[in-house]
Amino acid sequence: MFGAPKTKDLTAPQVKAGLAAGEILLIDVREPAEFAVERIAGAVNAPLSSFNPAALPNAGGKTIVLQCAGGKRSAMAVDQCRKAGLAVETHLAGGLSAWKAAGLPTVSG
Repeated sequence: MFGAPKTKDLTAPQVKAGLAAGEILLIDVREPAEFAVERIAGAVNAPLSSFNPAALPNAGGKTIVLQCAGGKRSAMAVDQCRKAGLAVETHLAGGLSAWKAAGLPTVSG
C-alpha cells in the first residue's frame, strides 16, 4: 500500500544480541505444535491463527520482535499490530530458518 510504514527487519545476530542484552521480547507467531517442536530460547508463543495484538504481553520497555518460520507470518502480524494502533514494527527477517542458518541454537521439546 502506498505510504504504508515499512516493517523493520532484524537479522538473526541482531535479535540474538538484543535477547542477550535483555532489550527484546521475542514473540513467535507460529502455531503451538511448531513452537513445541523447536523454538528460540526465551520466545513467547502467540499464534497467528488466533493473533490478537491487544493480548500481547507487556514488553516492560523492551522492543517487541515478531518471529515465525520464514518471515511471512511475522510480517503479517506486524501489519495487524499496525492496524490495531500498536507500535510493533519489527520482525526477525527470515524467521527461524535465518536463525538456524546463522548457526544459532534452538530449544526442542
